[in-house]
Amino acid sequence: MTVQDVRGKEFRLSDGTRLQDLLDVENGYISARIVSDPELYELEMKKIFARVWVPIAHVSEIPNKGDYVLRYIGDEEVIVARSEHNTIHVVLNACTHRGMPVCRSERGNSSHFRCPYHGFTYRQDGQLIGVPAHKEAFGEALDKELYHLVQAKVAIVYGLIFATFNDNPPPIDEYLGTMKWYLQMMLQHTPEGMEVIGVPQRWVVKSNWKLGGDNFVGDAYHTFMTHYSAVQLRIVPSGDPKFAYYGVHVSHDNGHGLGLIGAPPEVELPRFYGVPEDIAKKIEATLPPGQQKAFERLAYIHGTIFPNMSFGYFSWATEDGKAPGSYLTLRQWVPRGPYEMEVFTWVLAEKEASDAWKHLARETFVRTFGASGMLEQDDAEMWSNITRATKGFIAREKLNFIYRMGINRKPEQGDWPGPGTVYQGDYSEQNQLNIWRAWARLISE
Repeated sequence: MTVQDVRGKEFRLSDGTRLQDLLDVENGYISARIVSDPELYELEMKKIFARVWVPIAHVSEIPNKGDYVLRYIGDEEVIVARSEHNTIHVVLNACTHRGMPVCRSERGNSSHFRCPYHGFTYRQDGQLIGVPAHKEAFGEALDKELYHLVQAKVAIVYGLIFATFNDNPPPIDEYLGTMKWYLQMMLQHTPEGMEVIGVPQRWVVKSNWKLGGDNFVGDAYHTFMTHYSAVQLRIVPSGDPKFAYYGVHVSHDNGHGLGLIGAPPEVELPRFYGVPEDIAKKIEATLPPGQQKAFERLAYIHGTIFPNMSFGYFSWATEDGKAPGSYLTLRQWVPRGPYEMEVFTWVLAEKEASDAWKHLARETFVRTFGASGMLEQDDAEMWSNITRATKGFIAREKLNFIYRMGINRKPEQGDWPGPGTVYQGDYSEQNQLNIWRAWARLISE
């Protein structure tokens, strides 16, 4: 999508402001109003979250029949459950009688969900199976077949559960496009794939939900300043600003994108840096040559699946110069109004890995990300203060964010083996602009 596509629609907010006046993607300027406007927030819930595929859980969180977790699509709560038939379902957590949540526990195992208000009872797949005093209270006036819980469509991609309430969504493969190649590389690089270790950590940040995805999809530039304490401790690379030269940014249709950073060519690294030898052998036996080539020298992968799930595959140094521990983290930026989000963050490791390796992965994750992680707290401080500083009238009217890093850089495949629109180097804001293009297209439709 180009800016001209948005201009052609002449989409206006209630005060008459044109969408084209809030973002100029071609020249790299985005109005601060976009991250601090209540009207835009309501449009996002309606035009983005109600229409697109949203990743919300991982199959390893509900391995058994009857298992369930509560998650969110936009700001609406859903139940993700595995039925007695071993199928996965996502339903709105609201009784069809009066809208009361039928599930009150964050996770568990149950054969049914019963509304505490009037007792309507539903199976794990959302089918209405019980109505107290049905005959006496309703007679023939209530057909149970018409009042099942509101169902979402579900797709599973390498263990990641996507859902949408759009009645006619694009096929999931079409929605993900070339991003799927990279999801396979991260989530299915061994025969059994990745599994979630423990339960997701959750906390609230007084930040607009879009800032997390914007950061993860392409902002290597903030590392030396925001995470300077981690640089001093040598948890992240030393203060060499060229570290982000040794990587690529890859943009995909529909707003998805990621950055991949390796080591300088002259630095010798073991193949599949940061994973134990037994897992490295499984990667060699599982991934095709192109994905192996992309993966074998990487230290960091960061990216975002539009609209609100980011990920990081990181190999961090451990204490006292020990060998690095690597892990995959998934993180969902759950909207809680225009000025607040709840962060869900998972840590994953290869299912076949030893218990000792999984423990190291979680330990490394907790030290860096998660509610108490050094890097997480740095980022939350930035995002919450951006949101605070841009709430006011003057900031919303006069402040434009600058997205001009790499603005004139042309896509260059080079010897990169993966698909997508490739930009050499990790100092770029093309991925962020790609997100804003997708955002503007959906808001204006």
